[in-house]
Amino acid sequence: MDERLIIFDTTLRDGEQSPGCSLNPLQKRRMAETLAQLGVDVIEAGYPNASEGDFRSVAEIAREVRGPTIAALARCHEADIRAAIDALAGAEKPRVHVFIASSPIHREHKLRLSKSEVVERAVAGVRMARAAVADVEFSAEDATRSEPEFLVELFSAAIEAGATTINVPDTVGFTTPGEYRELIAMLRREVRGVERAVISTHCHDDLGLAVANSLAAVEGGARQVECTLTGIGERAGNAALEEIVMAVRTRRDRYRVATGIRTERLYGAARTLANLIGASIPRNKAIVGDNAFAHESGIHQHGMIADRSTYEIMRPEDVGVPGSLLVLGKHSGRAAVRDRLASFGYRIDDAALDRLMVDYKRIADRKKEVYDADLEALWLGLDPHDGGPWHLESLQVSTAIGGRIHPTVSVVLADESGGHVREAATGDGPVDAIARAIARATGVAFEVRDYAVRSITAGGDAQGQATVRVTSDGREYRGQSISTDVIEASARALLEVANRIAANARARERRYAATGS
Repeated sequence: MDERLIIFDTTLRDGEQSPGCSLNPLQKRRMAETLAQLGVDVIEAGYPNASEGDFRSVAEIAREVRGPTIAALARCHEADIRAAIDALAGAEKPRVHVFIASSPIHREHKLRLSKSEVVERAVAGVRMARAAVADVEFSAEDATRSEPEFLVELFSAAIEAGATTINVPDTVGFTTPGEYRELIAMLRREVRGVERAVISTHCHDDLGLAVANSLAAVEGGARQVECTLTGIGERAGNAALEEIVMAVRTRRDRYRVATGIRTERLYGAARTLANLIGASIPRNKAIVGDNAFAHESGIHQHGMIADRSTYEIMRPEDVGVPGSLLVLGKHSGRAAVRDRLASFGYRIDDAALDRLMVDYKRIADRKKEVYDADLEALWLGLDPHDGGPWHLESLQVSTAIGGRIHPTVSVVLADESGGHVREAATGDGPVDAIARAIARATGVAFEVRDYAVRSITAGGDAQGQATVRVTSDGREYRGQSISTDVIEASARALLEVANRIAANARARERRYAATGS
């Protein structure tokens, strides 16, 4: 029977402290609900004595969020502990998390306390917290740069005072996996009363070792891991929750522990956080990045088509990703191209594939990614860069704020015969209204799946690049345009995909009429 590994999430406390990641009370509540649905065991909701806003956020989460234990951080100071206790008053399962620094650097330069004074303050803090709640965690800040024999003394005293969890933080990301494993194992052997407490790990990523150190601590006997979604946190961040969870799940043979995380919610939870803090997830981010289950290399794609286990150690569905993605690019080979064409219903013999691959490699050398529309255009004998039947003549946009008025767009398109088509539409926003107007004017049905705008030059007259991803009839199309006016760029990107959808549809009809397939 695997032992339970407690997942202590500090996204709302340590994670939120990182520059650019602060959240307002409403966003904190939304994130706390997401974490509860994810199945974390403990949510560290904040540091109540830091500010009035932090106190209110912790108190609201404590009152409203049910399921996980709700923890509040406090130094071993009476005012901090009192604020934590008061903020947790409405919690179903409250935990007060008290800490004091233990390393010589902190004792001498920050606290100006002796070892015995640090122990005395730790004991007093734990006792005060334990008088109010049954669940008390004690952390020795900068534990990995502390004398091991002092940690034994300090943790023994904290457990005797009533601590139910003892945390061994690698506060500055200093330790290495072997050192940390040995430290945790030593504490398990030598701390008095350790059988009455859970040993916890809290690692930072200054040397890129936070996840590796956390897993080493699990091997050494730690049964709680403190982490954050996507690894956000002070400086280089914390251990990433999704990486810890999927590592122990994938390698159960080695770690022999199990978590209560609903892993199929990881992808969505990570994107909720990214949206709330306004930061994108790196494409190569383990587990939840866009490239985590994407394959471009021809060798890898051939293996994936034969058996996905050749190059994937996890199922994408297990973390909430709809499926693996074979990305077509310059490294892709015949197997992936044939497989993608087959997904459109096209059967291609070896001779035709040989001819198509010549043109495919030519376009792949010019682009980072070959999209469905590009490949289908090659198969149909079209130029993927052909402008298409419509051109934007004029665009008028009227945006609005307020529920009774909707953004309105009018477009005039010139068609290939020299005529003009005029259409107007309203939408949830100007880009949505543009998409609706272009769909009406062209008669092309499509659904916008993704839309992004970024600045590609600096200054007040910077050029903006609009990129859209749409689907139509089960196929994916992408459009892109650049302008100093991002609304114009958006309209031209949307018109580009409408042109390509129409051109491909007409070519399919001609091919069917000529060949019957």
